Amino acid sequence: MDTQGQYYVVARPIHSEESFQETYEKIYRRRKTLLDHVTDYLTCDSKRAKNAALSLMPIIGWLRIYRLKEWLLNDIVSGVSTGLVAVLQGLAFSLLASLPASYGLYTAFFPAIVYFFLGTSRHISVGSFPVLSLMVGQVVTRLVPDTGPTANITGFEGLTPNEQRVLVASSVTFLTGLIQLGMGLLQAGFIVIYLSDTLVSGFTAAAAILILVSQLKFILGLTVPGISGPLSLIYTLEKIFSQITSTNICDLVMSMVIMLAVFVVKEINDKYKSKLPVPIPIEVIMTIIACSVSYGFNFKERFRIDVVGQMVKGYESPMLPNVEVMECSIAEAIPMAIVGFAVAFSVAKVFAVKHDYVIDGNQELVAFGASNIVGALFRSTVASTAPSRTAVQESTGGKTQIASLVSAMMAMIVTVAIGFLLEPLPKSVLGALVIINLKGMLLQVTEVPYLWGRDRLDCVVWLGTCVASILLGLDLGLAAGLGIELLTVVFRAQFPRCAVMANISGTDLYRDRKDYLCISEPEGVMIFRIPSPIFFANIEFFRTKLTEAVGFSPLRVLRKRNKALRKIRKKGSLLVTRRGIAPTGSSPIDESEDERNMEDLDLPPDYSDLPVQVNWNSQLPANICVPPVPIHSLVLDFAAVSFLDTSAMKGLKAALKEFIRVDVEVYIVSCDVDILDKLYRSKFFDDEIRISMFFPTLHDAMMYVQRKQDNTRKDELKDVYIQAEVSSTQI
Repeated sequence: MDTQGQYYVVARPIHSEESFQETYEKIYRRRKTLLDHVTDYLTCDSKRAKNAALSLMPIIGWLRIYRLKEWLLNDIVSGVSTGLVAVLQGLAFSLLASLPASYGLYTAFFPAIVYFFLGTSRHISVGSFPVLSLMVGQVVTRLVPDTGPTANITGFEGLTPNEQRVLVASSVTFLTGLIQLGMGLLQAGFIVIYLSDTLVSGFTAAAAILILVSQLKFILGLTVPGISGPLSLIYTLEKIFSQITSTNICDLVMSMVIMLAVFVVKEINDKYKSKLPVPIPIEVIMTIIACSVSYGFNFKERFRIDVVGQMVKGYESPMLPNVEVMECSIAEAIPMAIVGFAVAFSVAKVFAVKHDYVIDGNQELVAFGASNIVGALFRSTVASTAPSRTAVQESTGGKTQIASLVSAMMAMIVTVAIGFLLEPLPKSVLGALVIINLKGMLLQVTEVPYLWGRDRLDCVVWLGTCVASILLGLDLGLAAGLGIELLTVVFRAQFPRCAVMANISGTDLYRDRKDYLCISEPEGVMIFRIPSPIFFANIEFFRTKLTEAVGFSPLRVLRKRNKALRKIRKKGSLLVTRRGIAPTGSSPIDESEDERNMEDLDLPPDYSDLPVQVNWNSQLPANICVPPVPIHSLVLDFAAVSFLDTSAMKGLKAALKEFIRVDVEVYIVSCDVDILDKLYRSKFFDDEIRISMFFPTLHDAMMYVQRKQDNTRKDELKDVYIQAEVSSTQI
């Protein structure tokens, strides 16, 4: 916007906070108490009951406005396209969870059905997500390792290794759903705000690297046991490289061909997406080709490749989770619940903004919690949304969750009727599809140079989260990332960039004096700005920076003056000067003399027994050493101070009194109204610190200081003139 040549002129009195309150009447607003909030929350009427029903069953809201003729065909086409992708991702991501591939089809069905009724997003595709599948796989591998004894859990008795793994995965999923449901009922959807985009980016990039390494054994056709826990990446790579000479060439070639073909076609889809009615389903095409070739040439026997094998046909009866497994996996379930919700909510929010509707974070937690609980009973793994799958659903014309319902039906058809056709599918093909779909997550590494150039603390969060997740595992890595993120917040608040401000000449604007040339700085006035809340952790930093800015320690000056006055009263005399009187004496002041009453030195100087006030800024005798005070006014800009705690108020009060006691006028400007109210309630004001020190704007305070100094100079000139008249009369 071009503002050149535009002006505004305002003529009004100079206001302090005190005069402003006297001039303008303030409306009293009764603030709600905790009891009022509880009463409102528990009060129920017909309108509130209706809104509650709509919020618990969002399907009612969007079904009422469903345009059957316009949207139904789009939803069906989108559902079919998304269903094909969901089936393949379910099979592939099931390998990440260390489960038989066919169980991934359950995750593509049950959670989507439950979310259809309870979810508030109309566009996300609920099902497997590679990061969550990998986290589930780490728990499965820990409790049911490929080699060595399983965990001592009663429910494992009489079960095959695959059945034990399914039990672990479903139990972890059930617990994750319980946590999400509890968070939703407790209105804890706000927790997602603590996962910054930077943290999530670093976490998902680390997960992509872990997923990539976990799929290398399928790409290379090696037998590598699953490893979980800290440094699992290093141990896995060690086992892979120790067997690298045993690579199955058929698996490797097939994987490379499929990854190349999928990559090229996906680039074509992206480049010509505006011209293509639907994206080319290259994953489906390559899967069909791979299945056909593998079956026709009997790859399993001829080249000894590992295939999907027998698919589970139909749905099994519900299975209760194992309490012992839940007890052993609660540390992993909590980050899974948070990550699953955070990813789904962030994706849902993007499409909600794009299509102009509202999503409810708390209801999303309830929906995903219920989806995972129901899904766990039928042996599915933790569900969220895969951004790539959701993008397919939206880009192919999906309007509502009916598309997800059609997608779930596709998974059901494969499970019930045609799953056997996928039995000859090589696992290396699924591994290749997993890796090629990691492109977006892996490319997040390119954010590091950008973050380093824009905000190095954000870059530290990204790198710290990524490295910790890679080395320690995703659960501990997420916790470490949160810790690093909170430390950066504390660092920003504890060590803010304080600045000395100056007036931009000819305006009422004030900026950092280091940044501009055309500035005006009145002599003897210091403007100091702190751009953060002041609390117990940074009050001493604030006082230190303030002392550095003014160039002297007010407490040290105060003590020096009181020592000088004490010495003057004992042995000294007074030297009359033009602007008052200055102390003199026959002996120097001993710094260590009379240290027994140090607390008295911090009190305001007592001039009651002196004829006039001592002018400490005049030239003093050589035997008196009192540091000069180069300023007469200190203005503190509190525009960016959002709160003060009790420790900060004590420290601020002490600092203000130190300056006031060495004859520096202190003014606080742009202080938030709530902070002023808190200062009143805390009895912050007294005989030395008055409300008249507070001004609504910085320019008000500067105009007041300038006017006050002009009046002081006039009084001084008047005193000099009278003294000269008296002297001439005497002569």
